[in-house]
Parts: sequence; structure tokens; C-alpha cells
Amino acid sequence: MNVRGIGMNLIETKDLIKNFNTTEVLKGISITIKKGEFISIIGPSGSGKTTLLYVLSGLEDYSNGSVKLFNKEVNTYTDKEISKLRQRNIGFIFQFYNLIPNLTVYENVLLAVVLATSDHKNNIDQTLDYVGLLNYKNHYPSQLSGGMQQRVAIARCLINDPDIIFADEPTGNLDNKNSLVIMELFKRLNQELKKTIVLVTHNEEMIRFGTRYLKLTDGVVLADEQVIR
Repeated sequence: MNVRGIGMNLIETKDLIKNFNTTEVLKGISITIKKGEFISIIGPSGSGKTTLLYVLSGLEDYSNGSVKLFNKEVNTYTDKEISKLRQRNIGFIFQFYNLIPNLTVYENVLLAVVLATSDHKNNIDQTLDYVGLLNYKNHYPSQLSGGMQQRVAIARCLINDPDIIFADEPTGNLDNKNSLVIMELFKRLNQELKKTIVLVTHNEEMIRFGTRYLKLTDGVVLADEQVIR
């Protein structure tokens, strides 16, 4: 998919509603996310943050309203199309690193290339160097700290050059020092590589690393503000 320049709309929702059984979790959310933005989604536990992230990325369906991803209604993508998007155009980073323990750092990143049948194999060393782990390419996950494992997960996400990175509580398992390292890395990805980032965090202090934040309470966006860096 050929994504155009900074400023184009990558994600748009209108009157988005998401129900779980009889409970309305997202209540009429209308937002636009442009290429090059770094959006932090904040709010108390149970506010719908992660649900919104998963709906925006196509990991979960929605009950009513509209969600467009790359200018196409998400529920009109075929299974094959959405699979290709997840391999080539969007990347995911989660609270748990989901690394394969019997593969080295290099092999964990290589696996993402193989699964996407992409041509980025020659970029693995460069990507590991970018996240500060080139010297650990032959280490196994058990030999790394939590912060380092999360950087491997970020390298694995980056290797196929996604247009959008979705991150769900990526610092949730880390101490404050490692959390700041990870957030500085996300800031670099946004500023230097122009990656569009949509990140869920329970820590409101982390919004300073992004360009904009959405504050959710009970499935409603109560604030949508730009961040002054």
C-alpha cells in the first residue's frame, strides 16, 4: 500500500460504537488520526482504551458507526487484505514481549520478515542497531532485561517498515528507567522515521513524548489535545 505524505488521514472514525453483549464500551467516538502523529490514549482502567486501540487496528470488530483505516472501511477488508495489512502496513507492540524463547534476538526479528514474505532481511542489523541491540543479536530473550526484550519487540515491529505502529501499554511491565528509554525510542521513531504511533498508556506522564493525546472515560473521549513539546 502506497501511503502518501505527512498530514493525510490514516484513521478516521465517526460515531463509533462497540458493545460487549449488552454493555456499550465505546460510545459514539469520532476522531481522525493523520500520518506523522503520535497519539497517546489515556484514561482509567475500564475506560475503553485498549478496546479503542484494537478496533482502530482491525483486531476487533465494532457494533456501529464507521472506522476507516487507510481510507477504507475496516469491515469491508477481506481476511486476506487485513492479513496483508498486518504484515506490511501496521505493526503491533504489546505489554508482553511475545518473543520466542528458543530463538535469538536476530532470529526473532528474522521471523517477522519470513512471515511477511518481505524483502527486508538485509535491514535486520540496521534495525537492531537503531534500537541499540546490535551487540546482542545472538543472545536469547532469557539473557536480556525486560527493557531490552521490549526493544527486540520494537525491532520486530519495525523491520517490515509499517506505516502505523499500535502499542498497547508497552511500558506496563517495566520500571520507570526502562519505561523512559522505551518512550524516548517511540519519540525517535515518530520524529526521525516519521512513524505514525497510536499508544495506550495508564501513565499520564508519558503523554509528553507524543504529539497529541485522547483522554477516555467510560467509553467517551473527554479530551483531545495537542502536546507542546
